[in-house]
Amino acid sequence: MATIIARIVASTRVLRPLRGRGSLSRVTAKRHRRKTIRPAPLALLLGAALLASLYLAWRLLAAADFLYPLWYDVAEIGAHIDEFAPRNRYRDRFGDTDRAAREAAFAAIARAIRDDARGLAALTYTDATGRSRTLLRPPEIVHLQDVARLVSTLERAGLIACALVAGMLVWLRRRRISLPGFGRLLGWTGAGVAATALLVLVIGARKVFYQFHVWIFPDDHQWFFYYQESLMSTLMKAPVLFGYIAAVLVALAVVLLAALLALAGRVARPPPAA
Repeated sequence: MATIIARIVASTRVLRPLRGRGSLSRVTAKRHRRKTIRPAPLALLLGAALLASLYLAWRLLAAADFLYPLWYDVAEIGAHIDEFAPRNRYRDRFGDTDRAAREAAFAAIARAIRDDARGLAALTYTDATGRSRTLLRPPEIVHLQDVARLVSTLERAGLIACALVAGMLVWLRRRRISLPGFGRLLGWTGAGVAATALLVLVIGARKVFYQFHVWIFPDDHQWFFYYQESLMSTLMKAPVLFGYIAAVLVALAVVLLAALLALAGRVARPPPAA
């Protein structure tokens, strides 16, 4: 009997360290368990990712002259210029220009806008007689300077958004904070984009375009130009061209957003199911 009791006591002594190790393992697992991101930081991350995606899409389109040669055919801009350029009250014989000269004129305006509106007054075109003529009138130059300031502000905001996304990904990684699944993230953001697009369609894209001009640009600066008084407006077939550019911008931004969210998901994987 004494021998049996001694064996039981010995086995209990052996089991005590094992229990301690099990408790230590549970504590360690609890410390390394990943936390789920809270709604406010998640909303900030998604908003910054969307803005960063729009900025990157804008930069890509700008590098490709906003696909103007494609829209020249799709939107029949050439026929539009041939119709309205001869009616211009202030500039003669722009209708003499060929397609290459028109594409070069648009590219020059786009580059000037990205260069803080420098060189707009020096832009010219050459008519059929070989005479060089000034492309833009003073009110057009003032408007494009306003556009350049707006673009510069939005690009700075885009850069800040890119830095914010990068910083938040580092923060998620270091704090071991997880995100919801990729499908849920993309679904939430996509739903917001779709709702905004639907609202624009319900109100009317042209109305939204004009209302933004009213809100953004100074009251004493002309921003609406009839085709008969503006080669800039004629060259761009405004606002038709801007609609095509906006559609591609949003589509490209959604693709880039999906890539950003996929990257975020790899950095901060969701916790395993309990």
